[in-house]
Amino acid sequence: MKSKEIVRRAIEFDSPPRLPFWQHDVSWAPDDMCDAWEMDRAEAGWFFDNAAADDWGCRWAATEEKNMGQVVGFPLADWSALDRYRPPDPLKAFYFERIEGEIEKADDRYVVVTSHFNLIERLHMLHGFAATMEDFYLEPERIERVLDMILLFKLELFEELHRRFADRIDGLFLTDDWGTQQGPFVSQNVFEQFFAPRYAKLFDAIHGHGWHVILHSCGRINSLVPRLIELGVDVLNMQQPQAYGLVEFGEQFRGKVCFLTTSDIQATLPRGIESEVREEVELLVRHWSTPAGGLIVFNYGDPKSLGVKPEMTQVMFDEFVKLMGDLPNRGS
Repeated sequence: MKSKEIVRRAIEFDSPPRLPFWQHDVSWAPDDMCDAWEMDRAEAGWFFDNAAADDWGCRWAATEEKNMGQVVGFPLADWSALDRYRPPDPLKAFYFERIEGEIEKADDRYVVVTSHFNLIERLHMLHGFAATMEDFYLEPERIERVLDMILLFKLELFEELHRRFADRIDGLFLTDDWGTQQGPFVSQNVFEQFFAPRYAKLFDAIHGHGWHVILHSCGRINSLVPRLIELGVDVLNMQQPQAYGLVEFGEQFRGKVCFLTTSDIQATLPRGIESEVREEVELLVRHWSTPAGGLIVFNYGDPKSLGVKPEMTQVMFDEFVKLMGDLPNRGS
């Protein structure tokens, strides 16, 4: 069975023959997904290695350990700038011109295109995090106005992506970090007022293009997960199993959404104890998957920035490979 079909079956709970893998690090484990990040290139500067402003005017600072960096300059920090502010052009050819080459590398793999910084992330990158949290209450109309601008950009961007590539793409990987280690940034009421209706439009559009919705979100977002599933998320990229309460979280949500996951990138992998990594992998397979599917193995892909010994990533994959075809016993 082709990799693309194995991934589809895992996402749609259609009984894949084994666990699918999203990884490109080791030759002895499956490599089922082809990820194209090219749409996130910024003409004004690339956030991974440029201490500069991106196409939205958000000014980035590079981190000491080369990774994503962080936004330190917010073009809408002062609301007086809003009336004259204009977002980038979502139809600009620059954003799409290198995706063709990435798709050509896919062979029979499942093709994912990544779209970073969607609703909450781009909002606080424009206005500043603390100010955004305050202005859900102090300036709700302006917050709504900026969110509508971001949403329109994304809808037009994805429409153009579909016009150019259509069914050559299988899934869209979105990022929106939503929580701290204790819980979501906002109350359920704030999420419902400002974000749920816009996510519904965004996810409906993605499904309308024939693609799966894959959402990455860090933090203990347990209380948001039921609503995200209702809104149409097909796959949740969860990288901190210990923060959610691995066993309880899996028992609550397995079978309701597909998980794209890894051994914990902040706790288990950095500790570097082989037995702990293997035990956590076994628990993930047992408690987060079902006999019909619902689990995809993920690799963060940057062990240096996490303080993870490279051999721990190999240990993780070794254990997942041992369990990847254990379908009859999965979930028992």
